Amino acid sequence: MSAPRAARPDARLVLVAGAGRLPEQVAHSLDRAGRAFKVLALRGFTDHALRARADATVDLLDIGETLRILEGWGPATVVPAGGVARPSPAAILNAAAAFRNRVALRNLADGGDDRLLRGALALLEENGHTVCGVHEVAPDLLSPAGTIGGHRPDAAGEASIATGRAVLAALSSFDVGQAVVVAADRVLAVEGPEGTDRMLARARALARKPWDLLPWGRMRALPATVLVKCAKDGQDLRIDLPAIGPRTVRNAAAAGCVGLAVEAGRTLLIDRPETIAEADRLGLFLIGIGVGP
Repeated sequence: MSAPRAARPDARLVLVAGAGRLPEQVAHSLDRAGRAFKVLALRGFTDHALRARADATVDLLDIGETLRILEGWGPATVVPAGGVARPSPAAILNAAAAFRNRVALRNLADGGDDRLLRGALALLEENGHTVCGVHEVAPDLLSPAGTIGGHRPDAAGEASIATGRAVLAALSSFDVGQAVVVAADRVLAVEGPEGTDRMLARARALARKPWDLLPWGRMRALPATVLVKCAKDGQDLRIDLPAIGPRTVRNAAAAGCVGLAVEAGRTLLIDRPETIAEADRLGLFLIGIGVGP
């Protein structure tokens, strides 16, 4: 995968706003930094508060209108933020047929969400724009290193974090998720395409049976259970930046976790004050960690 192009100093900053809280938080971060930007809202996805200040609104599949708007604004540094519902492959092919040959489009549509999104970003870059990630324009939204909330991991929690980091490092070259739930040296759940919340629901089912029957009939409790979340090696952070928020903390607690460890500098803390407050309320530690052994 080729490296993203650096933002041009003369390019206008354009926030392409999808669903969820992230686009509004990126806008607030840019406001705090005093950076001028335009908002391109996606019809049916962008929240009301950000739609009210949008400079233009487009349909997700109206590629021609999107490119015309960006051309009218001049060379742009485009920052995609927020979620969208993936259209059907047929809709994608029909929408982009004027800009890409159908064989290339079909390969993109059949290659999974990551390849499809990278293809969309490549189309913007082919038309003279630069694509940057949220982490590049709003670094204050990222997790810092070290203890974030009011609780710290104990020795058992640290051991679980080490296991989680090792598991994610070993899986990093494969097309699996960004998170794992571990208890000491035991892996309870690995994130797949279903996402972190559903992975935690699977882990919660295991947490309802917290005792292991040893061969000689004795019982023991599972040790400290921890959610560990990190970006994969080579992951395009412009389109798939790890993130947690208050709901993640609540789901982790329900799954029996004693804490969350996220990659510092490459994980978004959605609604940071609320996320930290929820971790403190539930007695969970929240910590930003490095990568590697």
